[in-house]
Amino acid sequence: MRPTYLGVTIMRYLVTGGTGFLGRHLLARLLARPGNETAEITCLVRSPERLSARTADLPGHERLHALRGDLTVDGLGLTDDDLAALNNVDHVVHLAAVYDMTASDAANRAANVEGTRRVVELAERIGAGVLHHVSSVAVAGDHRGRFTESDFDAGQHLHSPYHATKFAAEALVRAQTGVPWRVYRPAIVVGDSRTGEMDKVDGPYYLLPAIDTVARMIKPAGAAGRAAPIPVPDLGATTVVPVDYVADAMVALMHRDGLDGRAFHLVSPGPQPVAEVYNSLAEAAGAPKLATVIPNAVAAPARSLANLVGDLLARVPEVTELRDAVLTEIGIPPEVLPHLSFPTVFDDTQTRAALAGTDIHCPDFADYAHTLYTYWREHLDPNRARRPGPRGPLDGRTVMITGASSGIGRETALRVAKEGGIPLLVARRGDELEKVRGEIEEAGGRAGAYTCDITDADSVAELVSAVLADHGGVDMLVNNAGRSIRRSVRLSYDRFHDYERTMAINYFGAVRLTLALLPHMSRRRFGHIVNVSSIGVQTNPPRFSAYLGSKAALDAFARVVASETYGDGITFTTIHMPLVRTPMIAPTNIYRAFPTRSPDEAADMVLDALKRRPKHIGTALGTMGSLAYTLAPRATDALLHVAFRVFPDSAAARGDEASAATEMSALSRGARAMARVLPGIHW
Repeated sequence: MRPTYLGVTIMRYLVTGGTGFLGRHLLARLLARPGNETAEITCLVRSPERLSARTADLPGHERLHALRGDLTVDGLGLTDDDLAALNNVDHVVHLAAVYDMTASDAANRAANVEGTRRVVELAERIGAGVLHHVSSVAVAGDHRGRFTESDFDAGQHLHSPYHATKFAAEALVRAQTGVPWRVYRPAIVVGDSRTGEMDKVDGPYYLLPAIDTVARMIKPAGAAGRAAPIPVPDLGATTVVPVDYVADAMVALMHRDGLDGRAFHLVSPGPQPVAEVYNSLAEAAGAPKLATVIPNAVAAPARSLANLVGDLLARVPEVTELRDAVLTEIGIPPEVLPHLSFPTVFDDTQTRAALAGTDIHCPDFADYAHTLYTYWREHLDPNRARRPGPRGPLDGRTVMITGASSGIGRETALRVAKEGGIPLLVARRGDELEKVRGEIEEAGGRAGAYTCDITDADSVAELVSAVLADHGGVDMLVNNAGRSIRRSVRLSYDRFHDYERTMAINYFGAVRLTLALLPHMSRRRFGHIVNVSSIGVQTNPPRFSAYLGSKAALDAFARVVASETYGDGITFTTIHMPLVRTPMIAPTNIYRAFPTRSPDEAADMVLDALKRRPKHIGTALGTMGSLAYTLAPRATDALLHVAFRVFPDSAAARGDEASAATEMSALSRGARAMARVLPGIHW
């Protein structure tokens, strides 16, 4: 006896795959279907908690009941009590499957074939009314020409584990005789045509990162840039359907009488040329469109020849490895490439006839491509963290700046805030940081202040934890904190700690903080790190062996790591900063007579690094120094030795108590002239 409520028969459903993308949409429609106000829907899931989270916003979700089970376990992991509770189920809807072209044969077979076999056995055992099986147009394999809804085993080749297991699963459903069945074969399912909602990147979505990149590249060209089409040969055709059409059609077909023992193609009204699908997305993104320049009649022989050559090249391991590496780098799984188009034309005559009298139809892709693109850009684009805000490249960016309590760090923080960014101020002196934050907030900006000793691992760990909790992420890091020691090597024989102190801050401190932030930046696929180095690394002035050794080490670290993180969208800029009048150079009194840059001018260089993100920023003098050492190293050593002679060690370096006036008077006219002729070098 079917259960009733107030004389009305209660419809009962058992659904597998209810936590999936299509499953969630199908459940929403079953709950909202007129006459289903009392329906009971049991969902076979591995995680009841996930089902609850996925369906909590669906009206009527309290009528969904989770039944813990597993397609890969004999008997689905159900008890006798579970089976007894499933008696009198009207509809078993089997959605659960592996929908992944990159999955292994074992994974596909375990879920798609063995899982379907167990669901068929369950449907027979509980005496289900109808078994609804979601198959795929993949069952057509490489069939060429028209494939009707009555076709199944047409001698086609099934050229991937996914294709083969979807065919085998449908064969199991067709072969059993214990339960009436209906089969649904969706094409490539994309997001909702009205909202764009989608849960993963698949099918045409693989094209979007490249489309979006091209659109950004030609944006300055305006409409003229978009008007220039890209000539291509005929790329074949595909068939794409929005999830709302698939779910609407399935619910309608499930509840119509007289449709048992039939398959239904849930496809676009006709084959969709790949170029047209691309063009619809390109139109939405503002990217150049494709123009087919070789007609199909002419292209077919050429394509056959290209396929032959491709097959031969595919037998060369090095060629396929290089191809796969390039595809992976641009975000397209190599396994997907052969399936971007179909040689098959899918006939959906039966489906359209069964849906006659309803308002259910598959919309034209061009009509909802913009909706798909917009949703992808806001929610699925793996590189969305790279996009700047509307007010400029620093708008809304969180920029961590070490040494932010004074000098270059302070000026940089003020400028970042003025550009719409959120500087995260880091230094050891908390009171000074609060003064800087106060200035920023008084001017209408936002900032965070964090005390930290970057030479201490625990302090850095606490800093990163606090910042991520407060701001959710760090977009950019400016390694500005540093220590400079100006002392000749003959005064350093017994001062090894000079080298340890500079390495502790300038190298190990910067590296420690960088390493702490890199995993977070990698997950977001964006990050930029600015290392404030020194012009001295290029010009090699005497008396800075400790300081420049630490800065050169950081330069090398950045060069190496930049190549490793490039694919994650993490970039590095090294600034070879000239001499800047900051508290760091105060102990060297002779610098008072030198031409120097102001902290504000230095901040200009840091802002340029943050906004343009070049590999290097420096000065012409620094470049000349580097070139001179490359072309004439001995002559350069001789010139620098002259500088060593004319610029004495400071009183602080010697441990003397000489006054600033005494040190200044000790500078020769030649030394003063050299400082003016070569401004910016740390003599």
